[in-house]
Amino acid sequence: MPEFVFAIIGVVVGIALGFVLARYLVNASAKRKEEEAESILNDANRQAETIKREAEVEAKDTALKMKAEIESERKERQREVREAEHRVQQREESLDRRTNSLDQREHQISSLQGQVESRQRKVEEAEQEVNRRLESVAGMSPEQAKTELLNNLKDEVAHESAAIIRDSEMRTKAEADKTARSILSQAMQRIASEHTIENTVSTIQIPSDDLKGRIIGREGRNIRSFEQITGTNLIIDDTPECVTISCFDPVRREIGRVTMESLISDGRIHPARIEEMFQKAEKLVNQRVQEAGEQAAFDTGIHDMHPELVHTLGRLRYRTSYGQNVLNHSLEVAYLTGIMASELGLDPVIAKRAGLLHDIGKAIDREVEGNHAVIGADLARRFGESDAIVHAIEAHHNDIEPNSVLDVLVQAADAVSAARPGARKETLDAYIKRLEKLEEIAMSYEGVERTYAIQAGREVRVMVEPEKVDEAKTVVLAHDIANRIENELQYPGQVKVVVIRESRAIGIAK
Repeated sequence: MPEFVFAIIGVVVGIALGFVLARYLVNASAKRKEEEAESILNDANRQAETIKREAEVEAKDTALKMKAEIESERKERQREVREAEHRVQQREESLDRRTNSLDQREHQISSLQGQVESRQRKVEEAEQEVNRRLESVAGMSPEQAKTELLNNLKDEVAHESAAIIRDSEMRTKAEADKTARSILSQAMQRIASEHTIENTVSTIQIPSDDLKGRIIGREGRNIRSFEQITGTNLIIDDTPECVTISCFDPVRREIGRVTMESLISDGRIHPARIEEMFQKAEKLVNQRVQEAGEQAAFDTGIHDMHPELVHTLGRLRYRTSYGQNVLNHSLEVAYLTGIMASELGLDPVIAKRAGLLHDIGKAIDREVEGNHAVIGADLARRFGESDAIVHAIEAHHNDIEPNSVLDVLVQAADAVSAARPGARKETLDAYIKRLEKLEEIAMSYEGVERTYAIQAGREVRVMVEPEKVDEAKTVVLAHDIANRIENELQYPGQVKVVVIRESRAIGIAK
């Protein structure tokens, strides 16, 4: 029992000692931490004091710098203000000088104005005196004198104006004619193309007359098949070693010619072979037509034409007019029109386009009724050509009145191309006789003084005597002459009859 008590006491004493020891240790640690905190606080205070001193120093430096900058800016502003004040002072002095000068000039002007008014009064008095003397000498009042003077001036001005107008008209016409001749001559010289008379080939040479029988066939079946398939007339007569193909359509006639040449070359002539060769010939000719149209468009620099127009243009390769190949004629008209348009400062591309298409109606005028100019204009309009091009096509033979420079250029180029020697199949003698006949018909009417056939026979100008033919009769005379020419002569295109009646008043100064 006592041991148990001692054990308990020992435990209690141990606990007490442990508590005391733990408390001591805690107190020691707290004291140490307090010392460390105090040390850290002291260090922080020292650093803060250092930073504060540095900040104060830096603030002082910054304040000094700002003060220096402000002082410098203030001095600069003061300098600018002084300079501005100086400039203002100079301007004020200049204004003062100008004011003094203006005052002096105003004084001088006032003095001069008084002198002018005085002189003006003297001049008016002198004019009144002169007028009184003139009235007394002339015996007319001022109003009467003004009227007389104005009448005389009107007569003189009218005569001088008429003379000036006549001189201007003559000079203008002379210069215009000279310029027109120069442009036409330059255009023709720059073209310098060859002119050969072309005819659509309708006569085919055969190796021997024995072949004619094979072409005709038994009871004429081959010739009938050929005519039915090709749509042409095959003429076999006594002409040795040749046959003739006739058709109003030049393209169809060309297809027939190629078909017959292929049959002769092949040697086998019967209906089935004729049909086979016709299909090949048709394809070949259509290809040539397309190539001819494309080449013509390429040569003239036109690349946006409707394909149908290109194909129709190529058909002109096999179309002739008075022996002249129409496609070659159209190309030449395009070149001439383009050159003349360039000389006049117009668009040569549009001019070439109008010249190239001006005769396109001849490609289908055997299939469509009407004048080829009207047919061509309708065709161009249907395939999207501009109004200017359509009008130029329709007006190139005066079916409608020309209303633009382009219309006149196409007419001139068409006339130049058609009227060149060798361009059309007409001998010089026949050409001269036709012109003489035109003048002879016009001269046969009463009151006609002179006649002139111009523009390669496309126009007849009739000068009448004004005493015998009045204005109303000129219309009837033009109509009668045109009807007689139409009934008695054969000519290409149209012939325009122009009757000119001129009245003249002649005065002689002696």
